[in-house]
Order: sequence, then structure tokens, then C-alpha cells
Amino acid sequence: MQGAWSQSCSVTAVSGSYGAVDILSGAVDDTTATFSISCSGVIFSTVRLCVELSPGQTNTAGNRRLASGTQRLVHELYSDAARTTIWGSWGLATTAYALHPIGTTYDLNMGFSGSANATLTVYGRVAANQTTAGPGSYIWTMTSAPAIGYDYVTATACPTGSRQAVSSGSTWTATINANCNVSATNVNFGSVGVLASNVDSTGSVTVRCTNSTPYSIGLSAGTGSGATIAARKMTSGTKLVSYSLYRDSGMATVWGNTIGTDTASGTGTGLDQPYTVYAEAPAQTTPAPGTYTDTVVVTVTY
Repeated sequence: MQGAWSQSCSVTAVSGSYGAVDILSGAVDDTTATFSISCSGVIFSTVRLCVELSPGQTNTAGNRRLASGTQRLVHELYSDAARTTIWGSWGLATTAYALHPIGTTYDLNMGFSGSANATLTVYGRVAANQTTAGPGSYIWTMTSAPAIGYDYVTATACPTGSRQAVSSGSTWTATINANCNVSATNVNFGSVGVLASNVDSTGSVTVRCTNSTPYSIGLSAGTGSGATIAARKMTSGTKLVSYSLYRDSGMATVWGNTIGTDTASGTGTGLDQPYTVYAEAPAQTTPAPGTYTDTVVVTVTY
């Protein structure tokens, strides 16, 4: 005859690490972790486990969140690999998760030995579109969880269980490193006849750096023979067309690659920050017709 006194279960902690999160991509970041449940009881009996994960630290909206000082990074824990079912808590054996007051049901058969173990997987995910989170070491903890309410299987669905067990608590971590992404558009002076007067054009450089990260943007002298920062060279074979790149529309501030002298600078926000590149080919002796090109390297230092 089955009796509540003849069953006993324990549960281990579950801690996970997201590692270094590429926050600027805006994509989700996933990881997994496992924990174990061990039970003993009447042979061939089945124990119903009502498995809960408490909310731990939450943001003002009530979502689970990692923290680094005053910065926050929303993440969630799921019971399925597709990450569609959030693993919450009824408040049976640990703190209820108000936004997701449902845990996971797991039935464990004692078999011939009268004991059994189960390993459960927790699927973690850092939510997408949190690009404004700054660099730092982030941590999230939940106390007294995982937790279980348990009893022999009856017609009663979870949350149920005359007995309870809790773990010592769990910790999840993530790291955001300072980082920058950069993209640029071409400068095209178009089709030009005689270079009897200045020909102007523009391009752009777009930088996305982690929030609060200082950076500078440098433009190289290019690959043309004899080119300098002040007088870059487009080439077609051995022929040259001189031009310059500037940071201002008045064409007064040359854009180079010496930090603190002729580079552009700013502080990252986690969002795209566009910069206009002002280009001018001054009046000069017109070389032979052809397609003149140059390659300028954009370097972001942070």
C-alpha cells in the first residue's frame, strides 16, 4: 500500500552561462543547463513532480533579467528547445512567477528498485533587440529553485504534492564586451568632363558601438601612388585624379586616421550612428578619360 511517508525526493541547483553576448547584432542568445531530481519510494510506483523555477530578479515589467550595476538584460528560461513555453512557478514550493504562474509536470517511475533519477534541461534565452545594453558582467539569481512539489500519481494535476523539496539556488551569467560594427557607402563623383572646377560628392560611414563605449573613426590615405591624407589619389592605370575627404560640409576639416587629430569621434549608444563623408576633387589638369578609383580603409578604434 502506498503512503506519503514512503517517498522522498531531492533536486539540485541549475546554473547557466550565456558567455559573451553579441548584443549589437540584436539577435537572441541561447544556452542550456541541466539539473537532477532523485526520488525513492514504493517499487513500480510513479511520483508526480511539479517542477518550478522562481522569477528571481525581475525588471519593472516583471520579466526575469540579468543585471550589471544599474544595467539590465532581459532573459527567460523555457522548458522546451523551441523556447515557446516559459518555465515559471505556481508558488507551490517556491515564489510564484506572476507573469508565468505555471511550472512543468514530470512523472517519474520508481521501477523495480524503488528509486529513480531524472535529468531535466532548462533552455535559456537572452531576448532580442537589447542593443542599448552596455558592456559589463551580468548576473541573475533565483533562490530556493528549482523547487518541486511531489506525491504519488493521482488524478490531480499540478500544482499538487503533499511534500516539497528545493535546491540551494541558481545563478545565470552573461558578458557584454565593448564592441563596434562599421559600414560605409561609396563616394561617387559621377561622370565628369574637364576638371576645370571643384567636383563635390558625399558618402557615409555608419558606426554601431556598445552603449557608453568611446570610439574614433579614421580614414586611410588610400592606395593611390603618392597619396596623403590631404591629397588622396584616384587612379586609372598610371593616371591620377587628386581628391580630398572632409568631416564638414565646408570642406575645411580633412578626415584622416590620427586619433585625436583628424579623426571623427563619438560615444556608442548601441544604435546606428551615421557620419557623412564630404568629398571634393579640386580643379586640376584633366587626365586621360577612364574610370578612376581608390580604396580607403575605415578604421574604428574603441
